[in-house]
Amino acid sequence: MLQATFLNRQALHLRPDPARVIVRPFKPATEPRDLNPTDKTRANHIVERVLALDTEAAASQLADVLENFLGRHRNLLETFEARADEMEEAFVAHGSFSKIQRQLIGAYFLNEYSFEASALFNPSIVPHPDQSAAPKGGLRFILSLRAVGEGHVSSLTFRAGTIASDGTLTVDPTARLASSPRIGARISGPIGDDIEVIFKPDEDISERVIFPVTESQSNGIEDARFVEFNEAGRKTYYATYTAYSGRAIRSELLETSDFLSFRMSPLLGTAAQNKGMALFPRRINGKYAMIARQDNENLYLIYSDDLHRWNGGQAILKPQFPWEFVQIGNCGSPIELDEGWLLLTHGVGPVRKYSIGAALLDKNDPLKVLARSREPLLRPEPSEREGYVPNVVYTCGAMRHNDQIILPYAVSDTFSNFATVRIATLLNTMQS
Repeated sequence: MLQATFLNRQALHLRPDPARVIVRPFKPATEPRDLNPTDKTRANHIVERVLALDTEAAASQLADVLENFLGRHRNLLETFEARADEMEEAFVAHGSFSKIQRQLIGAYFLNEYSFEASALFNPSIVPHPDQSAAPKGGLRFILSLRAVGEGHVSSLTFRAGTIASDGTLTVDPTARLASSPRIGARISGPIGDDIEVIFKPDEDISERVIFPVTESQSNGIEDARFVEFNEAGRKTYYATYTAYSGRAIRSELLETSDFLSFRMSPLLGTAAQNKGMALFPRRINGKYAMIARQDNENLYLIYSDDLHRWNGGQAILKPQFPWEFVQIGNCGSPIELDEGWLLLTHGVGPVRKYSIGAALLDKNDPLKVLARSREPLLRPEPSEREGYVPNVVYTCGAMRHNDQIILPYAVSDTFSNFATVRIATLLNTMQS
């Protein structure tokens, strides 16, 4: 079989860990912001019960909470206070509160969420913005992953690692704790807010979890396709992702320069109403360029003068071979080679089996398809067919390092692995 000699699969599995938790707002049946201060609702009942505790009992209860949870989270008292700040409307009817009472009430309106209890999959990879610790001839990288927890809610999490000069990959140990960012600026737009989320510099990259923060994302931030975008000597990391509300999807854009502060923006235009958009790593002939799939079947090339607005497009790739007859889609941003743009694709075949293929696009005019793979580069091995969604291998973005492509990929929507492939070998297997 082609892939047996074509790819070098790494023995480097990233599996979901249910022990990794963040604290999220706990919302009783009626939201505090919806309450009339005189209403006797669940939220007010909880507040009343806490206030009925005497000073010693409240302090003892808070101490017990801290003893149980302090080692599982950073800055718990600060988190309790912040949650209490969000509950101000529920406090109005109850007069003044002591610091201990506020912190204890904040604790009652939080819950732990195991953000990767079910799955850790659909990775993408980019060079790390800080290469100071990279080995000679090697590279530091950041891996983004889609994490899925209770209720099938998807969030975005990260890992860092190293590629040695010989192509060997290692992933840094995962931090024991996990953290959500604080919400920074909100800027109103025509179809939703631009939102800034900010992590603390002392939080390890593997601690940082971007959980849904808007109504459009309420059921998931899915399949982020990261790319290092170069313009006028400045590097910015963008990621197109799917925001899912539980009823509707739309494409949105994440922007960062340091993986500490992120700006999240909805994308506008007819092409942004579907999923699976992937941005080219630089402008082409003065315009931004995107690979997208507006019709759930074919791949389109779209140009735009505005990074946040995408309309129209021309179909460049359609299902051609049996392993992709159902549909094709992109597997991340195109990778620039001397020979052209390498576009990894996914194809869906019989029994909804997902495989990964590739196409080579002209560097100056990506509408021209120079070559594509007749057979999959990567398909589920017998040992990789079982999981939450069987018979799927999938990636949201690979990366070039020297003469190799570094390909992180997901297995059956459950866990992630890596493979490497020589660029020359890959190109030699593709047909015009």
